[in-house]
Amino acid sequence: MGYVEQNLNPGERILYATHLHWLVLIRSILVDLIFSLAGLALIIWGFAGTHSQRGEAQAAEIAGTVLIAIGTFIFAIAAVRRNATEMAVTNKRVIIKVGVLRRRTVEMLNTKVEAIAVNQGLLGRIFGYGDIVVTGTGGTNEPFNGISAPLEFRRAVQAHSS
Repeated sequence: MGYVEQNLNPGERILYATHLHWLVLIRSILVDLIFSLAGLALIIWGFAGTHSQRGEAQAAEIAGTVLIAIGTFIFAIAAVRRNATEMAVTNKRVIIKVGVLRRRTVEMLNTKVEAIAVNQGLLGRIFGYGDIVVTGTGGTNEPFNGISAPLEFRRAVQAHSS
């Protein structure tokens, strides 16, 4: 059970939910791939090479293992960040939660939402992701980047804000 489900008020139900798009992981996937390939090359070089000293081979194998571990760690952090972001529209509020160790939440009554701006570049339109800025009464702007299906999120808020 996520943050949104745990913080629903009596009589409140989720009407629409989304999260960060999977493309937010692309950079960490590429970094992981580069580190893993470099690490694998070092491990293979350590096992297959003819070395004057066994210490060189062991150092290469250890360095390769460390590179693979670093790449995997970078990807794991990005995956946790993606999965820890929750965005929902309920019949009463807009709820957005970002973060694991350091949490940032925005909970705004549907009647207090003035506007939701959607920013999508060409790749965002093709792959279905974008940035939103939720503007509440009083001019408070809350930006969120890389969300999946931002137009559907905006439609859900607009449909339930009256």
